[in-house]
Amino acid sequence: MARHVLPQPGLGTYRLKEQAVIDSVTSALEVGYRHLDSAQMYENEAAVGKAIRQSGIDRDELFITTKIWWDNLEPKKFAAAVDKSLENFGIDQLDLLLVHWPSPGGEVPMADYIGALDAARARGLTKHIGVSNFTIAQIDEALTLPGGENIVTNQIEVHPFLANRKLVKLCQAKGLDVTAYMPLAVGKVMDDPVLKRIAEAHDASPAQIALAWIAARDIIVIPSSTKRENQQSNLDAMKIQLSEQEMADIDRLDRGDRQANPSFAPQWDE
Repeated sequence: MARHVLPQPGLGTYRLKEQAVIDSVTSALEVGYRHLDSAQMYENEAAVGKAIRQSGIDRDELFITTKIWWDNLEPKKFAAAVDKSLENFGIDQLDLLLVHWPSPGGEVPMADYIGALDAARARGLTKHIGVSNFTIAQIDEALTLPGGENIVTNQIEVHPFLANRKLVKLCQAKGLDVTAYMPLAVGKVMDDPVLKRIAEAHDASPAQIALAWIAARDIIVIPSSTKRENQQSNLDAMKIQLSEQEMADIDRLDRGDRQANPSFAPQWDE
């Protein structure tokens, strides 16, 4: 297993706002999470920041990620957006800053926003930088651009029904962490007979088996959860050891079932 920049696992906060995200972050920190994943588009950075302050946990112990939306990729807008995120969280420095989506149709040249991303790192506004929803071709391009050599992760959709093998393999070969969002396929893993069967053998849940399978592929997971027991269960999933046969059985569930595919998404890899 490679040494990761990002702590395993993280807490996803997509669709959680105001008191719901405060409660989710609070309980997650209490059970042991230290990696929190947010984004400007989620409109919850200030609430996450509030939960962090209320927790009393030292800032140095936490790994905070946020993402800049595609309408702020032009360099001046990008810089202002980063400042706004820091203000929202009430912190001086992020641990990881991501470009949330590549510029739709290449409207903003990639060199411009990768440069702006790395400028935030150079200014000390974030320790690490990365991208999200980048394809193989886009990763190849980004890594050749000035500042691109500092990219540490590509955050993409990965779950048993969308293994995303080619992209994962490329990122890992280039030394990047892969971060898996929607690792439970928006709950679909709970109804899968193969995952249910393997879960029974491990006295676990299908969700835990899905997370264990992703983690066994050396991928960081950031499941979202509002319930303390599910957060604890997700942490415990990191200890599950699947057999080669079980891994192979789950591998066969891949059917390209993508959950996140907005109109502005890039042309995905097959």
